[in-house]
Amino acid sequence: MASPNSTFTEMVTTTLRNHPTEVSDNVSKHNAFYRYLQQGGRIKKISGGYEIVRPLEYAENSTYQRYSGYDALNIGASEVFSAAKFDWVQSAVHVTASGRELRMNSGKEQLIDLAASRTRNALKTASNNMSLDLYSDGSLSNQMGGLGKLITTDGTGTVGGISTTGNTWWKNQFQEMSGAGTYADVKNDMIKLWLACVRGNDKPSLIVSTNDLWAAYWNSLVPQQRYNDNTSTANAGFDSIKFQSANVIHDLETTNFTATGETMFFINTDYLELVVHREANWTTLDEKMSVNQDAVVIPVIWQGQLTVSNRALQGRLIDAS
Repeated sequence: MASPNSTFTEMVTTTLRNHPTEVSDNVSKHNAFYRYLQQGGRIKKISGGYEIVRPLEYAENSTYQRYSGYDALNIGASEVFSAAKFDWVQSAVHVTASGRELRMNSGKEQLIDLAASRTRNALKTASNNMSLDLYSDGSLSNQMGGLGKLITTDGTGTVGGISTTGNTWWKNQFQEMSGAGTYADVKNDMIKLWLACVRGNDKPSLIVSTNDLWAAYWNSLVPQQRYNDNTSTANAGFDSIKFQSANVIHDLETTNFTATGETMFFINTDYLELVVHREANWTTLDEKMSVNQDAVVIPVIWQGQLTVSNRALQGRLIDAS
């Protein structure tokens, strides 16, 4: 005779399921650049302010002169300082649960904490979307201006309230790939851009690449030249190789770069910071009860902006073919 309940058959009724107490992560993405910034000293926490301001030294003292004897000296004033300003942007993700769910997921019957698991999922979701925003050009509503805005394909743009029109010192470096759709000369192109981004001891410390360019550079190296920085980037969970003194990492989410195709960002992290408000750094707020529902909402909030204080030392390698 068939069971009167198609769900609770004889075996299901009499035998417990082997149910793990951990939830397997099928949500998190690679997020290499974001995780790199999360390592010590690469995210700056501040307490507030109307805007985020980065003071700039943009010109030489104009009074330098060569003179002889009683020549009149140039004692004119020189304006050499300015500032870039960046507006705060905000993001949030919410964890919700009905009272029914919470009461069912309690006591000795609770195998996995539902609210805590949903919070962990929310933070992974936030990390995935932050990674997308970090590459963005800031064109979406309330979106941060990511690398696509700060380090453009032609060096131009208005960044931090400063236009490159008439301010060529504020342009970033850029290099178009040579060759017709092949990456055989990727090292030569990287060297050209590297040299443009070097100023004495100031040089790129990180190169973030799409997969194809990273693979092309990797394949251009003879086996004994392939090495990585095992002490930092490897421990963070992603592979890196070296170009000069910089780590070269790939971001598996190549959809981050769809607007411009294959690309490499040459980043001097001394002049590029992810600034966050210390009270809104994916901070979990107190749960809030709905006024007309048997449910709770837990907001998780972020407030900050990606900033740059020297564009001329940042570079971008592009494949325009």
